[in-house]
Amino acid sequence: MIDPSPLHTALIAWFKTHREDLPWRHTGDPYAVWVSEIMLQQTQVATVIPYFEQFMAQFPTVEALAAAPLDKVLKQWEGLGYYSRARNLHRAARMVVEQFGGKLPANVVELEKLPGIGLYTAGAIGSLAFGLDVPVVDGNIIRVLTRLYNIEDDITQSATRRELWNLAGEIVPTGQAASWNEGLMELGRRICMPRSPDCENCPLIDHCEAHQRNVQHERPVRSARKAVPHVDVTAAVIRENDGKVLIAQRREDDMLGGLWEFPGGKREKGESLEGCLRREIREELGIEIVVGQQLTTIKHAYTHFKITLHVFECRRTNGEPQAIECADWAWATLDELDRYAFPVTDQKIIATLRDGSGQFSMDLST
Repeated sequence: MIDPSPLHTALIAWFKTHREDLPWRHTGDPYAVWVSEIMLQQTQVATVIPYFEQFMAQFPTVEALAAAPLDKVLKQWEGLGYYSRARNLHRAARMVVEQFGGKLPANVVELEKLPGIGLYTAGAIGSLAFGLDVPVVDGNIIRVLTRLYNIEDDITQSATRRELWNLAGEIVPTGQAASWNEGLMELGRRICMPRSPDCENCPLIDHCEAHQRNVQHERPVRSARKAVPHVDVTAAVIRENDGKVLIAQRREDDMLGGLWEFPGGKREKGESLEGCLRREIREELGIEIVVGQQLTTIKHAYTHFKITLHVFECRRTNGEPQAIECADWAWATLDELDRYAFPVTDQKIIATLRDGSGQFSMDLST
């Protein structure tokens, strides 16, 4: 095993000189560190910065976040994606206020008991906010370590992940875990990149076993990814004579839970798009509709599957809306939709309606 002492000296010196000026680095507030780490999960730094600043302005303390209704939290999160992060953050804030007097626990065991905080996030909060000598292992650090130590094992295997966590724990420098962990993350993000590592500007080049063997482009090793499944989904823009449209709120334990949407759902095998939409609206809201022309088609990729969303204008013919397979429903004008938090696909529907590219043709007088 490489002696970690020279690594510590080289990387921490590089980080102190090259560290990016990020808003969450201006404070030692554990709450701010926590919020930033949750936002940074599976999201690029440049995307997170404005969301972090707006979120902290709206909810400057854990008490403010805990006291806020979930709808307001989701609205602030709108567009950032992976909304379970926001729900867990809100739920955890209430636990921190109720169980810990508004102070995040300063040990990783207690941190991991909070919703949305796993091994990585607990380590990040522990080292960055509390100075604990604990490791962190994310995608960037995995890439750095597998190249630095020329690890040939498949990183998609749980045994390899455990080995990487053990390795990361063995090389954490006493009393310098924050700079070391952030340095590793920054190195992976800016220098030790996936396809084009900038080896000549890497402070650890002289210690990198993969570079010495010229196999850095082959690390980390991962098994081939499976084909991403695709599903067709329908959505109804159900309009009334007063110009209002019907929206529904997803149940909290559903995917995108707590967000609002134009109602609809996944097409079943052998089902037409129009038949799917009539069935979904009946099952979800207990009303009957006539399906009109298609307003727009939206393609979107989630982490584990892709969708094509087919959006139709519709008219209600029978029944009053009920929250059968949704948390709530509402009639709203296009202007009033700004009060609600929508996923990105539904934001695109709203944009289509507002710019006039989705023109209504159905006669609502019948």
